[in-house]
Amino acid sequence: MAWFESPTFINVLYLVLVVAFWAVSLAVIMPGTGFYELVAFFLLVVAGWGITVVPVNPWATLPLLGGAFAFGLAMRQKKWEAIWLGLAALLISGGSVFLFRPPHAVAAVHPLVAVFATLLSLGFYWLTVRRAIAAQRARPAIDPSAVVGQVGEARTPVDPTGAVYVGGELWTAWSEQPIASGAQVRVRARDGLTLLVDGIQESSQESSAA
Repeated sequence: MAWFESPTFINVLYLVLVVAFWAVSLAVIMPGTGFYELVAFFLLVVAGWGITVVPVNPWATLPLLGGAFAFGLAMRQKKWEAIWLGLAALLISGGSVFLFRPPHAVAAVHPLVAVFATLLSLGFYWLTVRRAIAAQRARPAIDPSAVVGQVGEARTPVDPTGAVYVGGELWTAWSEQPIASGAQVRVRARDGLTLLVDGIQESSQESSAA
């Protein structure tokens, strides 16, 4: 048995693909942060490399496409959002289970791993993704200019761009100085959907020096 046909390798590759779809979903819902796009790109590259070395079932791409379609419907139809997201989670996880296969077998992923990942996907799409979609839908009802001057928290490193949480929303941010994840920031200005922020500690030091 070749190393790339070992059960451990295929199970890990399966989990990488599932998490890649999670990252892609968040990148679609909250574009511009750079963080989710970077994570999704890295994981998709790893999964894509795996597809080139591990035998695959071409028909398994059909449920993956169905999952992407269900996810698109969830973003457009608020009434059936939970159902579409649940269906997307099941199709993406199920399609990924049967995508990779060893010789003379239909699926290579261990059943316990598949069940565990599917339950995680259901929880992720019903909780995290639904909240992210709700936040995006609520954005037009909020005056974007109201965030100027507010204090928030950097959710990713801002160097020079990243994501900050201000006024109950996640924003793309830009800073002249590097800001660590978890640090407090103050919004100096807004440029479209991008906030210009300063680290509060840095701003205090500059004021004292002046």
